[in-house]
Amino acid sequence: MKNKNKPAKSCLTILRQLCQLIPGHLVVKLAREHGVESRSFTPWSHLVAMLYAHLSRAASLNDVCDGLTMQEGALREIRGARVPSRNGLSHSNRQRDASLAESLYWAVSQILCQENPRFARQHGGKQLAHRFKRRIGLVDATTIQLVANCMDWAKHRRRKAAIKCHLRLDLHTLLPSFAIIDTAREHEATRARQLCAGLKAGEIAIFDKGYLDLGHLQALQERGVFWVTRAKDNLAYEVAQERPPTGGRILRDCVIELKHYNSKASYPTKLRLVRAQVEVDGQEQTMEFLTNHLEWSAGSVADLYRCRWQIEVFFKSLKQNLQIGSFLGYNANAVRWQVWTGLLVHLLMRFLKWKSQWPSHFGRLFTIVRCALWQRWDLTSCLQFYGTAGRQRRMRLNLGQAYLPGFL
Repeated sequence: MKNKNKPAKSCLTILRQLCQLIPGHLVVKLAREHGVESRSFTPWSHLVAMLYAHLSRAASLNDVCDGLTMQEGALREIRGARVPSRNGLSHSNRQRDASLAESLYWAVSQILCQENPRFARQHGGKQLAHRFKRRIGLVDATTIQLVANCMDWAKHRRRKAAIKCHLRLDLHTLLPSFAIIDTAREHEATRARQLCAGLKAGEIAIFDKGYLDLGHLQALQERGVFWVTRAKDNLAYEVAQERPPTGGRILRDCVIELKHYNSKASYPTKLRLVRAQVEVDGQEQTMEFLTNHLEWSAGSVADLYRCRWQIEVFFKSLKQNLQIGSFLGYNANAVRWQVWTGLLVHLLMRFLKWKSQWPSHFGRLFTIVRCALWQRWDLTSCLQFYGTAGRQRRMRLNLGQAYLPGFL
């Protein structure tokens, strides 16, 4: 008889079921391509240890090694993965090229999208830009603070150290299309061309004014890529055509030309400026948006830029659910290993959310998987049992059944 008080049993642990989403031959193949040595502590064991570090929120190398030692038998079942020593894991993070983890992330993402076309098309939920059938890329960067007295290579300010994760996020799938992990010294505009290099004609790029580079905007215009961004406060322009505002939150809609000689030499084409009333943190503010598309409605331009908030939600999800706040190593290569494996865990959990049709908050999915990491339960059954939609509700007494001692 089936036990309805627990999820369905399985001969595999939850961690092993997650690791099976990564093809078995892929890690060995990429390790050979990147020249990563494979001795006692194999690249597969290294990867499993880093995935466990993120899923368990391990704060140190000792946490990872001690936690895996207690589950050594179950760990061996995950394609022969072995428990690392503290020095062995530290040495691997420091010496093994982090480009292996980067290549693995993009390879797994491509395989999951090819084998599951619906996952590759649209699963990000309803967006304000649902009426746009073309691809929309959200471009932004997030700063990850580091320990300044231990990481001189990442000095950002006088007493601070940090790295930046530059990202181009697909709005319809909420999956990264391109990413750069580097120190926080460089300004966002210096990475704008690399982030938008993969955009094709007819696609849309949305970015903040930190990525505003007139030469780059002109290059996008010549390639046939549409873009939406915010106007800088000191933007000097001349109005070429004034259009009547459509009402509502739209305050102004006009076609402009840049005024200064250098600006006009960098971007000689006409621009569209839309001034709108938007709500930020519960307060009404006036913002000005720029775009190279002259035919969209002013409301569509404002809605497109509002969609940029999805990449902020993505960054928040990374920092809250993964082990990004504290790092297992001080070396630049070790930090990149941890960030790229964190992105890989986020990808696997996003796929799991789509496959199981998880209806609740994305962060709660991490919590359930973290608590049941070594349980031998069927993963889908576990999510259905503990999820909001599939969980059995408690019986509640009506007023006639209530009884309190001392009260009639």
